[in-house]
Amino acid sequence: MSVSAHFQDLGVIEYKKAWDYQQRLFDGTVQMKFENRKLPENERPETRNYLLFCEHPHVYTLGKSGDLQNLLVNEEKLKEIGASYFPINRGGDITYHGPGQIVAYPIFDLDYFFTDIHKYLRYLEDVIIHVLNLYGLKGERSPGETGVWLDVGTPKARKICAMGIKASRWVTMHGLAFNVNSNLEYFNYIVPCGITDKAVTSLDVEVGRALDYALVKKQVKEAFQEVFDLQYV
Repeated sequence: MSVSAHFQDLGVIEYKKAWDYQQRLFDGTVQMKFENRKLPENERPETRNYLLFCEHPHVYTLGKSGDLQNLLVNEEKLKEIGASYFPINRGGDITYHGPGQIVAYPIFDLDYFFTDIHKYLRYLEDVIIHVLNLYGLKGERSPGETGVWLDVGTPKARKICAMGIKASRWVTMHGLAFNVNSNLEYFNYIVPCGITDKAVTSLDVEVGRALDYALVKKQVKEAFQEVFDLQYV
């Protein structure tokens, strides 16, 4: 049976504004689950699932287990390149968000799906693997490294989608960043995800042309629906 999810496209939005909004939805869901424990099962209000899409102005975010040394520029240089920086509460190391990238934030109550974080991450990877397939590209997993890659196990291995999440009481937040028409120069100012020996790529680079961003976004939305068996409301 399909799971209901409230889909919202937030468009271009400052990172902090989107983070605050996510946090509000996440906190509300976690709190409701906490309160529900005190009620008989048949009287518990249902939690909601949300899928947020957005695009951020240039920003670097560092996960709670990350190393600040993986940000290779100082405050002055950040100003010069028009980028901001935030240490945040997801897993993973440093990553970049910017124009031309599709960012997806699922705020899912995994009690509706399966209570397994590793499986959840594999499903997120499957979403992007599905989309890459539409462009004749073979998206892959890299052992021990979350995200979606191309040419794994070769000297040309490169990441096209980064992931980092937070979960509490089986409620998720944060999510994935899929490079579609991304300016890859911005990755030169960090050690992406703390990985020094592999490159980063973008869908436009791989197919050799600028892509219809709205179309790719629609394809990612449909892939989420298929992989997670969602019913959008």
